[in-house]
Amino acid sequence: MTGTQQQEIMDLRALNLTPKQIARKLGIKVSSVNAAIQNQAEQTTLDRLTKGELDPVYQCLASESLIKLLPKIPPENSIKNLLTKILPVKNNDDINRGLGLVVIARVARYNQITVCSYLLDIWCLGVKDTIPPRTVDRIKFKEFTELLFEPFPGKPQEVTLEVAQGMIFSACEYALSLGFQPHKDFEKSRLHIGEWDGRIRIECGRDGKPFYVNGPHDNPKKIMETLKRNTGEGNFDFLIGSDPIEKNFW
Repeated sequence: MTGTQQQEIMDLRALNLTPKQIARKLGIKVSSVNAAIQNQAEQTTLDRLTKGELDPVYQCLASESLIKLLPKIPPENSIKNLLTKILPVKNNDDINRGLGLVVIARVARYNQITVCSYLLDIWCLGVKDTIPPRTVDRIKFKEFTELLFEPFPGKPQEVTLEVAQGMIFSACEYALSLGFQPHKDFEKSRLHIGEWDGRIRIECGRDGKPFYVNGPHDNPKKIMETLKRNTGEGNFDFLIGSDPIEKNFW
């Protein structure tokens, strides 16, 4: 699609024409119009985020693997010691508790929802994966989040933006201290989270030290070398050859 066609589509959309009406007028497929509108919405969102302009929060969700470890009344806005008191690994369910998912959705224009998701390894690697800003309608948002949380046991729970920020950035900080950068797409979804004041945070790791459980897309040798270099031999635990929940994620 040419730049001229893209602009014609957006001009007609601004006149409140439906995608079907636009397609008929320009003599192109409805699917092409929908794709152009979607791409423009996502680009507009990224441009606004770059300028520091954030839409109001629609909903923040977190997997039960994180929620059930939250204290009922966080003292002084802190979630310290949240994720370290975890029972020794006995089965895959226990292993999976090292992974959690956070979704942050904001209200966009035209009754749309802009959503990002963050797969967290709170035991070692921090932000393992992320979906950059994606714009959907409210029905598609419900379907989208149900699909995202499907690999995780239990039901996702709604949390405040401050708690969602604390989960994401605490995991990110912990991983950085071990020498691990967040997923390459985190740069695209970072601004969507908003500014974190650092008051709400989670303490990552397992039993006070890193615990690496390999995933299907990891480079175990490289990760182990990084852990040895930055923490020292014997100062971390690991499990290679497991079958973690991540295999079903995206």
